[in-house]
Amino acid sequence: MNRTDDRLLPVLLICAQAAVWPGAPLVRGAVPPASALLVAALVAGVVTAALALRRTRPVTTLVVVAAACALGAGPLPAGATAVLGTAGVALALCTVATEDDTFTAVLCVVALAAWQLLQGIGLHGLSDRDGLDLVLTALLYAAACGAGLFVRRTRRTRRAAEQLLERAESERHRLPAFERRRMERELHDVSAHHLTAVVVTAGAALGLRERRPELAEEALEFAVETGRDVTRALGAVRAPAPSRGNEPSPEERLLDLVAGFRRLDQRVACEITPLPDGAVADAAYGIVREALTNVARYAPGAHTTVRCRYGDTRTDVVVTSTPPQAGAVAHGAGLGGGRGQGFLHSRAREAGGRVHSGPTAEGGWEVRAVLPGRTATTVEPSAPRNYRVAQVVAAAGLVLQPLLPALVIRAEDTSSGTTVSAGVLFALLAAGQAVALLWLRRAPRTAYGMLLGLALLWPVAMAVGNYAGPVLLPPALSLSATCVALAVGATRTATPGKGRGAVPKGGSAARKVSQERGSGRPSPARGHVTAVLLMVLVHAAAATTAVLDRGTAAPVWTVIAGTTLGATLAGTAAHLAGRRRSRRRQADRRAHDERLAAWTEEAVRDAWTERRRIAAGLETTVLARTADMVTEAEAGRLDATATRAREALAAMRALLDTVRDGETEIGLRPQPTLQALDLLAHQLRSTGRDVEIRLTDRVPERLPTAVDLAAYRAAETVLAAGGDEPAMLALDVENDTLTLTATGVPGAADSAVRERLTTRVAAVGGTLTTGPPGTVRLRLPLAAAPDNEERER
Repeated sequence: MNRTDDRLLPVLLICAQAAVWPGAPLVRGAVPPASALLVAALVAGVVTAALALRRTRPVTTLVVVAAACALGAGPLPAGATAVLGTAGVALALCTVATEDDTFTAVLCVVALAAWQLLQGIGLHGLSDRDGLDLVLTALLYAAACGAGLFVRRTRRTRRAAEQLLERAESERHRLPAFERRRMERELHDVSAHHLTAVVVTAGAALGLRERRPELAEEALEFAVETGRDVTRALGAVRAPAPSRGNEPSPEERLLDLVAGFRRLDQRVACEITPLPDGAVADAAYGIVREALTNVARYAPGAHTTVRCRYGDTRTDVVVTSTPPQAGAVAHGAGLGGGRGQGFLHSRAREAGGRVHSGPTAEGGWEVRAVLPGRTATTVEPSAPRNYRVAQVVAAAGLVLQPLLPALVIRAEDTSSGTTVSAGVLFALLAAGQAVALLWLRRAPRTAYGMLLGLALLWPVAMAVGNYAGPVLLPPALSLSATCVALAVGATRTATPGKGRGAVPKGGSAARKVSQERGSGRPSPARGHVTAVLLMVLVHAAAATTAVLDRGTAAPVWTVIAGTTLGATLAGTAAHLAGRRRSRRRQADRRAHDERLAAWTEEAVRDAWTERRRIAAGLETTVLARTADMVTEAEAGRLDATATRAREALAAMRALLDTVRDGETEIGLRPQPTLQALDLLAHQLRSTGRDVEIRLTDRVPERLPTAVDLAAYRAAETVLAAGGDEPAMLALDVENDTLTLTATGVPGAADSAVRERLTTRVAAVGGTLTTGPPGTVRLRLPLAAAPDNEERER
């Protein structure tokens, strides 16, 4: 399919070129000579073949197409390579911007424009030509390069969104297993350290009861204290803190791994930045472990450096080792199974990255992996400085090539007049409009005013420079720049107002909208209409002035009506195109966010189901046996205490077996509550979001069910609407009111998100407040909320 697409455009260009020449002369009855037809066929064949391969070698294609058209323009009549020399070169340049990096694309634009300018000077010398063809060529190349860069940016954004969804889907299946492993590990710690210690201590006291009776009292006290510790520990297992808790972070795991190899007499230095939990951290850990294992196996005693840097767009993992010490014996050289390199590449691929390993120049070994960063974007390798210097030198050589045959400008072609060329004035005006477009995103009103002001100067430049070309062409060029500004302005989505008033229950959304409408701020629709009207007025006046200054037999009102109609149609089309693109982007973004939120919700619910299933076993078996053990110990019955301790330990081991087996039947899944915030934070962090959740000591462990469910749903909605910046959710209780304060969530100001939040908090009689920017505050009363526990269950 790609080959068909690559060949289609070159074929269409040849057909268009054949229609212009020799088609048009043949229709008029002028038959071109056979030599000209042969040269044109050769040029067309070379250009078509090069354009068909433009995606594999874009820069080479551009050089071949430009050189072929330049060589063919000499012996051929005017127009014989017009289409191939303009549209063909523009297509090749657009492909360079699409497939290559930005530096190469801009360098090609500058070099190509300068080359054509110097070629014209070398062939014709300096003259008083208006130079509009040079301005049009530069604008054509700039537009082609801009279109290519836009396509590349769109592809990269779409690819990043797809990779983020794939990453979220992968983490969706990992979160329940992660929660199961966490609970299994903590339950094992409780059974291995606490309950086993009680059993051993009670058994020893029973065995030495006759000779050392004081041990019985100590064993009973130990059983009481340990039983309470077990209860607290199991409570933490059932409901861990949502902040970054006792789980070792990926950075700590890597540091422990390095420390373990140092204990094996390996000289390892490390530079590790904090990593989020998830596939990227697991891949980095596995790659470093495999690399250090290979160093210990094949190069014992070698100095090794481990670098792991987590950034916005990429994560670099580099393990470099020096050659082994002289006389060192590699005792583990024959222990490998030959599958380590395959495991390295599979780990990197699963995380969305790539890995490369090989010898270094000093004789050591290096493993280098590039994994996704916070934005989950596949990072293109940066070109070395020597390659950039070679590019600039090659471009300078090609640019200066037309000056080699003619180093002296012919005097007869040089003008002795003092009149400024219209081409120079047009180039200055076009450069001013380009600068205004560059400032459009940062200062839109100022940039738009500059465009309108420069539009009025184009008729003046035509008159001063004695322009004799098509009268409507310069105003059309000026109009195109303003249309681009209109389209970009319409593409921007209106930022919702950020008020500070509370949103009470019942009719709050409508009241909020009405307050925004009556706030005195100009609406986005009114601003767009004003911009279109100003554009029509200015450009119609400029075009009318240019036509009347040249002179025309048409009535003045006809000229005014025609220019006004043309400016109106162009401005309206640009505005509608921008609005359509804006709606499409919003729809794509909304669909992406909905899929991401759905997978996050699914992951949290599955992990929450696992936690509740295991917690149910704790409540019915282990906690009950532990409570009985504490009761017997407080009553002073050592035999019964030892029996209950053994029963609790057996129940814990049986529960561990159940946890290892996993859930066998899928039933009704319980709704997550605020105790599942740690799972929500873990899922968001694993997909690249920096999320922090804080609970004060005043937040009770058990809340009214309606408030608990509504608070979790609101927190889930707020965090799902956040952007790329770090987000924090703080929960506090004061005066029987639960307060949720979210910062770093600019997307929560969206009207759809506010409507969902308002619906959730209104159900329990709460309020919603937005402001300052990126901050949302929810207040949920605890006393007035109905606690229908059985109905919710």
